Amino acid sequence: MAENTLVEKILGLQEKYLSLQNQLTDPAVIADMKRYVQLNKDYKELEPIVKEGLEYKKLVEELAEAKDILKNEKDDDLREMARAEIMEIEPKLPAMEENIKLLLIPADPDDSKNAIIEIRGGTGGDEAAIFAGDLFRMYSKYAESRGWKLEINDATEGTVGGYKMVVFKLSSSTDGIYGIMKYESGVHRVQRVPQTEAQGRIQTSAASVAVFPEAGEFDIELNMNDIRKDTYCSSGPGGQGVNTTYSAVRLTHIPSGIVVQCQEERSQLRNFDRALEELRTRLYNLEHQKYLDGIASKRRTMVSTGDRSAKIRTYNYPQSRVTDHRINWTMYNLPVFMDGDIQECIDQLTIAENAERLKEAGE
Repeated sequence: MAENTLVEKILGLQEKYLSLQNQLTDPAVIADMKRYVQLNKDYKELEPIVKEGLEYKKLVEELAEAKDILKNEKDDDLREMARAEIMEIEPKLPAMEENIKLLLIPADPDDSKNAIIEIRGGTGGDEAAIFAGDLFRMYSKYAESRGWKLEINDATEGTVGGYKMVVFKLSSSTDGIYGIMKYESGVHRVQRVPQTEAQGRIQTSAASVAVFPEAGEFDIELNMNDIRKDTYCSSGPGGQGVNTTYSAVRLTHIPSGIVVQCQEERSQLRNFDRALEELRTRLYNLEHQKYLDGIASKRRTMVSTGDRSAKIRTYNYPQSRVTDHRINWTMYNLPVFMDGDIQECIDQLTIAENAERLKEAGE
């Protein structure tokens, strides 16, 4: 992409950015909340592109000026200063150009949203439930390290520990959590001697992880006439006050057959709000899945999300090894990984996906 073409694109986006800035102060726009939310989202998405682009434009202009001095100026000191400036600017430009090209590619829809995550023990019985619990702990530790808020919506504990199923929400006011956590969707396989195995034999078990972008109230309209609400006593541990009243809520969306429930809060109203949030998200994801299916053939990093039954990662305890099969990434420090230090793997998946997005754009 030629320098002048890139600068032209930046100037065009700056014009759009300033126009959005003006619209967001218009009382008519502020009064239309749905439109305001969308324009504000567009504005925030443009902000880093315009900022990086204007910095690039400034350097390009300074480089041209320095080259002009070197070519036409007779003063040796000025020529030396210009030469030093050229040597400083030129190495910076290629990386900036690549970054701007990447920023110019439309981001995947929903990357900026919070996430609702469901972990289910798969093949392996009690050991699969224990492993699902290990994955939940891993994500909890990672969320804690990032300063994210974690709220459990629903959980069914395993008979000897862990979870047969756990649904939880991760939220942040600064990070786009879905864009970070989406790579975790798929089947996670564990190879180890189970706690339940008396003979000391290594077994293979699995747990599935599904990551959904949380739907906002403007993303999908719910008709409350389509929803059946049931209340029941929570089945949590005794003595917490949650299992003595009909505070748990189950919502059934009649047209789609989707059922969600929340029993973690003491208040029925709070459980209802959170169940409604999850129902909205699961309905939204019926449409989102079509988008994922469309990109799965182009991006191997996203094959797991396009096909949630795909095996994405193996956790081998005897060798202290974790391997991500999508990018052939391996780490030989499994205890640290299971303690929530998963950032390096996510970074490598992000890099691989960005390369695939650039390739897509080139095609």
